[in-house]
Amino acid sequence: MKTDIIVVGGGHAGIEAANISAKKHLSVLLITGNIDLIGHMSCNPSIGGISKGNIVREIDALGGLMGKIIDQTGIHFKMLNRSKGIAVWGNRAQADKELYRKKAKESLEKQENISLLQAFVKKVIIKKNCVKGVLLDSGEVIECSAVILAMGTFLNGIIHIGLHSFEAGRIGEPSSKDLTEDLIKNGIQHGRLKTGTSPRIDGRTIDFSKFIEQKGDDHPWPFSFTTETKLKNSAVCYTGKTEHATHEIILKNLKRSPLYTGKISSIGPRYCPSIEDKIVRFGERDGHTLFLEPESSDYKEIYINGISTSLPFDVQIEIVNSIPGLEKAKILRPGYGIEYDYFPPNQLKNTLESKKIKNLFFAGQINGTSGYEEAGAQGIVAGINAVQNLRGENNLILGRETSYTGVLIDDLIVKGTEEPYRMFTSRAEYRLLLRQDNGDERLMPIAYALGFLEKEIFEKRKEIWHKRSKEIKKLKETKVFTFKEDKKIGTKLYNLLKRPEYSIKKIEEEFQYTIDEDEIFKTSIEADIKYKGFEDKEKEKIKSIQKMYSSQIPGKIDYKCIDGILIESRNKLEKIKPETIGQASRIPGITPSDITALAIYISTHQKSVSRETKGSNQ
Repeated sequence: MKTDIIVVGGGHAGIEAANISAKKHLSVLLITGNIDLIGHMSCNPSIGGISKGNIVREIDALGGLMGKIIDQTGIHFKMLNRSKGIAVWGNRAQADKELYRKKAKESLEKQENISLLQAFVKKVIIKKNCVKGVLLDSGEVIECSAVILAMGTFLNGIIHIGLHSFEAGRIGEPSSKDLTEDLIKNGIQHGRLKTGTSPRIDGRTIDFSKFIEQKGDDHPWPFSFTTETKLKNSAVCYTGKTEHATHEIILKNLKRSPLYTGKISSIGPRYCPSIEDKIVRFGERDGHTLFLEPESSDYKEIYINGISTSLPFDVQIEIVNSIPGLEKAKILRPGYGIEYDYFPPNQLKNTLESKKIKNLFFAGQINGTSGYEEAGAQGIVAGINAVQNLRGENNLILGRETSYTGVLIDDLIVKGTEEPYRMFTSRAEYRLLLRQDNGDERLMPIAYALGFLEKEIFEKRKEIWHKRSKEIKKLKETKVFTFKEDKKIGTKLYNLLKRPEYSIKKIEEEFQYTIDEDEIFKTSIEADIKYKGFEDKEKEKIKSIQKMYSSQIPGKIDYKCIDGILIESRNKLEKIKPETIGQASRIPGITPSDITALAIYISTHQKSVSRETKGSNQ
């Protein structure tokens, strides 16, 4: 049994890793505990959101699947943050989770060079610090040249419902054992994290009249740049709030919570806390917002987004029934907390390859992240780089100025994480450049040049970019007249669009100017024009910073030999082993004077090496 690349795990990271790895004619084997549950959404069945929607479009631009699948299986589409600037809009969709799973598996089966296997990996076979294969729980050995680990919450997973705990990777599925211990023996550090999920309830037992209806958009934006069919909303979401009675129930039962009795000691997601945490930390609030979100068009199961909990089942029933409109609601699946193993990501290169073991890649929740989107982004980057390694070709290394994906990976490998990492627009210092609408222009040329994006798709998008450029040129040339204090003033439409009070829609109405394209096309033009000045400044800043920050740090550098670096900083640099000065500068605790000393040392070292080389040549 032999293959080129093995992907371990059939979640969102594993799906993207397997799909992209197979695009350049290498054989790929995806191993997962249950092939019927590939692409299963164990938490809220939704894709996208603020900054997360940008990531989905980036995955699509790199040749991935997530955007295509959600466009085919979404039941409620909504653009978030529309009241703010276009740069921070966030497309979000509720998925039919059964259909999403089906389409995910179908997509992998249609891709040539991919095989699926239902099994558990017990050990990665490593010889001379290089991947050689895997050992299955059945005793079989499968040889390979690269392994991508993407097991989500399955590594030594323990589920908690109240004070009752049991081993599982997800509710109803066994956890994966032995692999963590095997990796520890090979010098990989590990830790424990915690996450959780909310109860699901029977939609037939809800009084929806007591909730606020949240309809989807009239004209939804697709996530994939290749989607040409019009998207439709087939479901409605609702919002509501917890009551004082809800809070009283939770506080009264904290002694039965694994979080507050010390049974769960791992750190959970700060930005998506359990309802217990919300009540303890923000008890002064009158109520906490919750969302009723359907899990399917065909079934009546509703996910209560906002009350993730690991309290006992009987307490969960009390909590749910204390909420107006849910007095008679019946729980179909209780919420739970889960602890699992992860591997601190500062042990990885910026390709997501292990620094210790050649051709061993890590992607998804085992790197300490949360969210389907963050997992998918890591999966596609790990998959691309596994292929490039085996083919001896250039790696994909995305900078912070190129994408949210680049920000995500840089944050992980430089700063590490001690709690589940979640992407926010505030994490991206160049977010004005990283809009949803320009993800194709930012990343498709890169993916196409590396051979991971089909020519047909790339050529179609180039036509749209060309059409957009022509329209902007026309706006620059078209002069109109406005009046100010009874004075007639001539100006170009392009300059009018720079003003905050003007939009494409207003220009079309006021000056009978027509752009015969859809909203996405028009929005992209408007964004290009409105953000042009900011973008130019940002790009100039990036150029000046990159020159110094892109300097490579020699692999065998001895930080003890560098004068002017603090002892604490030396220890951090030795531990993390940044590859560039830019990465070193973003390590928490590293001071500007440390960076200056490091830059001077590297510059002096490079000049010394250059002189020696020149002398030996003479």
